[in-house]
Amino acid sequence: MITRRRLVAATVLAGASLGTARAQDMRPSPKPGKRAWAAQVPVIRVGLLGGENNADRLQRVDGYRKLLEETFQVPVKLLQAADYAGVIQGFAAGQVDLAYMSPAAYAAAWIESNGNVMPLLTSQEADGSTSYVAVLYVRADSGITSLEQLKGKALAWADPNSASGYLIPRSEFRVMGIDPEPGKYFARTGFAGGHEQAVIAVLGKQYDAGVTWSSGVGDVTQGYTRGALRTMVEKKLLDMKDLRIIWKSRPIENGPLTVRADTPAEFRADIVALHRAIPVAYPDIFHAMDMGSSKDWVPVKHEDYAVFVDMLKAEAAQRRRR
Repeated sequence: MITRRRLVAATVLAGASLGTARAQDMRPSPKPGKRAWAAQVPVIRVGLLGGENNADRLQRVDGYRKLLEETFQVPVKLLQAADYAGVIQGFAAGQVDLAYMSPAAYAAAWIESNGNVMPLLTSQEADGSTSYVAVLYVRADSGITSLEQLKGKALAWADPNSASGYLIPRSEFRVMGIDPEPGKYFARTGFAGGHEQAVIAVLGKQYDAGVTWSSGVGDVTQGYTRGALRTMVEKKLLDMKDLRIIWKSRPIENGPLTVRADTPAEFRADIVALHRAIPVAYPDIFHAMDMGSSKDWVPVKHEDYAVFVDMLKAEAAQRRRR
């Protein structure tokens, strides 16, 4: 029989345990102040991948920029790239210090910089996974309901350095016996200039289909829980009634928060500490950067993205053979 005294004691113990758990979950943000590493990194240059219009991109990350400046008391410069290649080349030239990359863009930066980039963290979903998918979409009024019906049609790739918008679909199509080269299975393929631009091109009937990134779970009418489609729905640039999803890829490892490997170790440690605190202390900034419903950032290493390095090298070898 549970007595009142035991019940009170159990309640107090549970409260203490909950308080301890909360204390452990609270990751205090690094204290504001200028660091010794500022002598080597006097300005934090943050690369922003293309695929979204410039005004929306700047507005989305402005809170993040201010947080970096307030915490480390150095200027933060946002470097907007027209496409993924801009940030990749920026890392290779030593002109970018930090960027939230796609997995394929990270791999390309690793190749271009001779290994002078390092992945630190990636986003973790509510179910504990650290992945997303590529989705193939068509106009809802096209009459196309399967990949087989896309034979002889036009397909828009998002970006040559995008995992979901290029590399993964091409790889999986080949496994299915579909040659993704233009004039083979598809009558025509082309790069739209980004994920958002590809959707607009399909809606504008420049292409019959496109590929982009998505969680692939949740309410499809809202563009799923996260991804390019969800972002466009939230910005009122897209009504999912106008699109139909006809294919999903295997899971793709979420892209990493990436730094140059030749930055000071103390800089990298501070960046990790701040970003580990952001999901708890600054959830609005976290979700603006993540563009979705992830719950946390977790550590990653280069080996998690080695498969994308191999894919890029294979694509380069195939181009040389053509």
